Amino acid sequence: MELRRAPGRGPDVDAVTVSGTTRLYAVLGDPVAQVRAPALLNPLFARLGRDAVLVPVEVRPAQLPEVLRGLIAVRNLDGLLVTVPHKNACRELADSVTEAAALSGSVNAMRRVPGGGWQGANFDGEGFVRGLRAAGHEPRGATVCLAGAGGAGSAIAVALLQAGAHVSVWDADASRAAALRDRLAPHFPGRIVASAGHVDADLAVNATPMGLLPDDPLPFDPTALRAGTLVSDIIMKPRNTALLRTAGEAGLAIHYGEPMLAQQITLYREFFGLG
Repeated sequence: MELRRAPGRGPDVDAVTVSGTTRLYAVLGDPVAQVRAPALLNPLFARLGRDAVLVPVEVRPAQLPEVLRGLIAVRNLDGLLVTVPHKNACRELADSVTEAAALSGSVNAMRRVPGGGWQGANFDGEGFVRGLRAAGHEPRGATVCLAGAGGAGSAIAVALLQAGAHVSVWDADASRAAALRDRLAPHFPGRIVASAGHVDADLAVNATPMGLLPDDPLPFDPTALRAGTLVSDIIMKPRNTALLRTAGEAGLAIHYGEPMLAQQITLYREFFGLG
């Protein structure tokens, strides 16, 4: 595979040349219009001299088991990335999972295992914490209000707790937040609670899909947060979500979603054996 300039598309647009020897990777989601992984991973393949390409694949939840069974039979497909809303379902469909994925109950990457089948891992949480630290925000000892107990939210909760934070998790489905608390409390006693909404915190995080669509409501009201709270949104497209715009207008510091994915590149390289 080579990465070349696409004629007539401007100086900053790259096109990927695919041949019969190209190895395939897919990012599974519903929808997939917002995914940023191809824009980060395909240039990485080129830099590494890898004849490989990552493509978005839109899969309805009802068809996910069938699609995973079919993809394992595609002999030149080496791995999968997983996004909304499939992270929890892929945890259940994986043949084995890493410790972080088992704790979070979700996966965002899958690779083939010897003898067939998929091994699932989740790097959302570690990527999020690395992104915070790279921006100068240390989570150790911080109080965090986390909106969303789904796939990404669960992984972020695990990583924040492992980093020494105290986490209050909220979800529109209160039973899901309670289930996450019950699953993690034995591992991190006294440092995770389920709440009915956001409370005073050092860091407030949106790990829900609210904000993907222009008409989505805010996951929480940042103007109700105390001065000095850092507001983070893991949504990557749009980059400046309504939540972050509102928080910025209220004078709060903000943290964008893309660093979470950018920090996962090294983790993906190790997991997929890309060198």
